[in-house]
Amino acid sequence: MLIQGWRWFGPKDPVSLDDIRQAGAREIVSALHDVSIGEAWTRSAVAERKALIETAPAGRTPLAWTVVESIPIPDDVKRLGARATRSIDAWVESLKAVAANDIKIICYNFMPVVDWARTDLDWPLPTGATALRFDNDRFAAFELHILERPGAENDFDAGTRARARALHEAMGPDDIAYLIKVIASALPGSTTEPLTIPAFRERLALYRGIGAAQLRQHLIEFLGIVTPVAESLGVRLTLHPDDPPRPLFGLPRVASTAADYQALFDAVPSPANGMCFCTGSLGVRPDNDLPAMAAHFGPRVGFAHLRATKRDTDGLSFHEADHLDGDVDMVAVLAALLKENRQRPVTDKIVMRPDHGHRMLDDLGKTVTPGYTGIGRLKGLAELRGVMTALEHRL
Repeated sequence: MLIQGWRWFGPKDPVSLDDIRQAGAREIVSALHDVSIGEAWTRSAVAERKALIETAPAGRTPLAWTVVESIPIPDDVKRLGARATRSIDAWVESLKAVAANDIKIICYNFMPVVDWARTDLDWPLPTGATALRFDNDRFAAFELHILERPGAENDFDAGTRARARALHEAMGPDDIAYLIKVIASALPGSTTEPLTIPAFRERLALYRGIGAAQLRQHLIEFLGIVTPVAESLGVRLTLHPDDPPRPLFGLPRVASTAADYQALFDAVPSPANGMCFCTGSLGVRPDNDLPAMAAHFGPRVGFAHLRATKRDTDGLSFHEADHLDGDVDMVAVLAALLKENRQRPVTDKIVMRPDHGHRMLDDLGKTVTPGYTGIGRLKGLAELRGVMTALEHRL
């Protein structure tokens, strides 16, 4: 069985540690979200959060902080690579603080300016629940008519441009403010900074001339510095895929396909250079064969985000489907990951967590963290646990 984890955003998370216990998860995925991006984490701060998670009240099921998600990589590292010495040094200090507290898996991403992107946080489903959604026409309306990015018109066909214009013309001030908030103001768990529209334009301008090859080289330079440290401390670094897995805002993304990951593993072959296998992110691309990727990259997978996305007919828009629905063959993916897991020592099992649950039932009337509702993820974890149990029973 994969280790069953749960993302927790700290003491202010609407989902409590007792809620997590009741969901059946025993391992916590968390971070010091109150520390500014680029500032080094201290051993004492990590220890304090670890004690909060792991000091169970009398009679309660114990929990363990197993995965850090994430230590944010500052923007200058993505633009400058190894030349961003101050930011990389701070990241290494955070890595050491985590390792000193016996946490051995660190998730991170390398998406420039904005990391995971959506256009709707409560998209209505036929069931009455709501889901996260990326609507390509709404995204085009933001790019073309709100952000007004130079050259954006070249990234959308004539039909999309026409629909985007019509959408924007129908938007009121509140609609525009909502779209700015969702796209530019950093979603929960984001490892990029909230941006106003002027600041967004300024940040994009800093990337002028940086293509995919250079961004990949900067990631390789970063890994060349931090991976030996991680390996010496027994820590596995797990790179989260781009979300969505394609260029956005005229910027390249370099963790979207099997070829992207293979290039990074070839460049930095250390076993500490690992992968966060996010089925939802990778599943947005129809050319990503997820069961094959899970089998091929199995030894590199230290952490897994399990969720399913459902693509629209345009191949670009998508929403978060039920965990066993959508375009992801979750049963085949789990079979591949379980096969890899059985070959590992007990100290190196794959940690998974249910990702991006629907807002449903009582959560429809509550303040929730978009994508990280209690009930939606509980449902997803129960479904995933059932599949894993059935697969293990067949062996």
